Amino acid sequence: MTSWECPVPVAAFLSSSDLENHSQRDSRDTHFIDDARSRTYDAVCIPLTTAKWMERWRGMCIISSEPDGETRRAEGSELRAETWRANPAFELGEVTMTRLEEAEGVIAMVSDWLELDAADSWVRHDSEIALQQELSYASYLDVQTAIFPPPRNRSQIAAYGRAVNTCLARTPYMQFSIRLPIYDPAIFQAASPARSASGAPRSKMPSSFSSSSSPSTPIRSPGSRPVPSTKASEAELNATWEMWDAIRSICAYNPRLTLTLDLTPPLPSVPGVLNRWVAEPIRHLFIPASSFIANTKGYPVLPKGSQSFIRDVMKHRPVVILSETNAGLHVKGGEAAYVQYVRHLDKTSPALVQAKTAGTVENFARGYQDYLQAPLQPLMDNLQGITYQTFEQDPVKYQSYEEAVHAALLDWPASERIVICVAGAGRGPLVARCLSAIARVKRNAFVYAIEKNPSAYVTLQQRKASEWKEKVGLLFGDMRSLALPESADIVVSELLGSFGDNELSPECLDGAMRFLKPNGISIPSSYTAYLAPLSSSKLYNEVHAGKDDKASETPYVVMFQAVNILSGQGADDGGRCGTQIQECWEFEHPRRDVVLDERGLPVTNSHNIRSATLTFHIPHAGVLHGLAGYFEAVLYGEIGLSIHPNRKEHISKDMLSWFPLFFPLKEPLYLPSNSELQVSIWRLTDQRQVWYEWYAESFLPVLRPPAETPKVGPLPRVDGHGSFTTATSTPFVPPSPLIDAMDNPFFVSGDQLSKEVTKRVGEGSKVETGVVKIGQTTLHNPGGRSSWIGL
Repeated sequence: MTSWECPVPVAAFLSSSDLENHSQRDSRDTHFIDDARSRTYDAVCIPLTTAKWMERWRGMCIISSEPDGETRRAEGSELRAETWRANPAFELGEVTMTRLEEAEGVIAMVSDWLELDAADSWVRHDSEIALQQELSYASYLDVQTAIFPPPRNRSQIAAYGRAVNTCLARTPYMQFSIRLPIYDPAIFQAASPARSASGAPRSKMPSSFSSSSSPSTPIRSPGSRPVPSTKASEAELNATWEMWDAIRSICAYNPRLTLTLDLTPPLPSVPGVLNRWVAEPIRHLFIPASSFIANTKGYPVLPKGSQSFIRDVMKHRPVVILSETNAGLHVKGGEAAYVQYVRHLDKTSPALVQAKTAGTVENFARGYQDYLQAPLQPLMDNLQGITYQTFEQDPVKYQSYEEAVHAALLDWPASERIVICVAGAGRGPLVARCLSAIARVKRNAFVYAIEKNPSAYVTLQQRKASEWKEKVGLLFGDMRSLALPESADIVVSELLGSFGDNELSPECLDGAMRFLKPNGISIPSSYTAYLAPLSSSKLYNEVHAGKDDKASETPYVVMFQAVNILSGQGADDGGRCGTQIQECWEFEHPRRDVVLDERGLPVTNSHNIRSATLTFHIPHAGVLHGLAGYFEAVLYGEIGLSIHPNRKEHISKDMLSWFPLFFPLKEPLYLPSNSELQVSIWRLTDQRQVWYEWYAESFLPVLRPPAETPKVGPLPRVDGHGSFTTATSTPFVPPSPLIDAMDNPFFVSGDQLSKEVTKRVGEGSKVETGVVKIGQTTLHNPGGRSSWIGL
């Protein structure tokens, strides 16, 4: 049974007080998980320790602060602390589980009062020892997953990440998850309470020490649910994601480190902020009952924005952890209503619906989401029968080809005999479609089928004998060297790859174009490659799983799922940045400008070299893990094929034959909000092979007022031609050190931003805009050293 056929697991969060009530209510020796299953849950999530452990740790490790300003320590506490540090161990009553049976099916919540990122180094030190002690005990109980408390102190995020990385090394068989909200709602409150009182060295108990019913996070706001303000800055909205990015980077993208996304605060309405979380490794969703609202009948439901986001996240198949569902916050439905509602969201998630709908790409590609596949080597390798069979399951592609041939035949003079050449016939699907188009227009036509695969050629012979008879002529060999008995009016081929040219369609058709008459038609007539910057920790981990340097310089065919396209729509007219997905290059057939030898073949392959430099606007902070490659082809006239994300639904909806191409990066490249990404990519060739090379640079737009007095001589500049600034900036310009911070541009239109800039800089002043370089990648695959397509 695939993961799509299994419903998303739902777990009940039981607080310390819930566990106490359970033991008092039921004197029998029942397990937490048995009780949860009786209430339709699949698992339980419980704190690993009790308040007794917190109090002992506090008494040993924290100096209390007295009203008079003096600090006191309990007598003998230092000796107890040193004894504990030498050999950390729990005492009876300090843990919530003592037997293996109790821990079965349990997700453990590490003590939420531990401050791995406290301002005081001793608090951090003792918190890490306590964390190691808890994980050791969890491992003893065979607990599979532990959820860490959220980081609270951005300035000590490196300490938090280092501690987590140590845990990953010392506890090799356990899954760890970091609990984080999408943003900190305290940024929307007039006066945010201090999140931690451990800033003074070993002075007093951290404010997060609590025995409340649910784990404390920086996002708790008692008694109210704040509405996101339009005055939040980009940096504030980015804070929790940037902490996550720092932690997972310190931990080298360890696949055992995942996210527990806390949906306690209301979700922001900015799609770009939400999209980047969807591309992260979400293992759990934590949803308290307070996040639900009552519908008209009084039953608990989630706001529409939360519904949409959770439905999208369901493609990760997370465990949904529900808390406070027995608190009676909603008048109808009771505890079971929350579980039923979550399962309804799962069943209606677009990814699941598409995966279960026959004929969709998602249904066809089940099990291949985010799975790396090496592109085909069409000239070096002969395809297997199963590969042909898979491609032939695509009715959309072949219907489009038939319509293209049909349209071309209608445009041909009715009195002439028409010769069609299918270059690369495979097992014959294009031949059959050509014959169908001929029958529809009732024209006098003959089809030649060329195939170099000896095994597929046997199938073609069988089909000719049983189906096609004298309507088709078969030719065995390479189209680049074979001779056709007569010139063709139409050449039809299906040599396209995920990037258009990546399976050497240009090189193959260079050989086939000599079959055409001077006014002949090629189907396809052209195809265009497109590129977009992509973030996906899943794909990054997949590429680096084998620790092979060549893997990160190899393009892969991938059915994208847990990914985020980082680019926005770019600047206004005249701006430097382009659209979200940009065109790299195009190939046309037949080409009239190629130098040919006496056989009609190109003298060299240099005419198929291409290069492109593309500039993308990055509206929201993210991490670049690679480039997404797409293609769009014109078969004939208005008939085409496309896997372009924004156009495929209109051109070739539900086409199955091609997944996008993924160009990975060796190292992630961090891109701040409102930055620019410049991507350079080359298609190169020699006499033996074709390969791609790619490289990226990141820039941050800046603003600066002009000098008060002109200076003699040219001013130094930095742009792509040797200066510090370039012309026109991106539409959303972050502040430079010369300009005060602005409001978050997510909520401000371009006109409003211009007015704000004018107000800050001064009326009548002209603002010079430009960019400062902030990062770059290495050149990937130079000389085709790691990946290439053989000629």
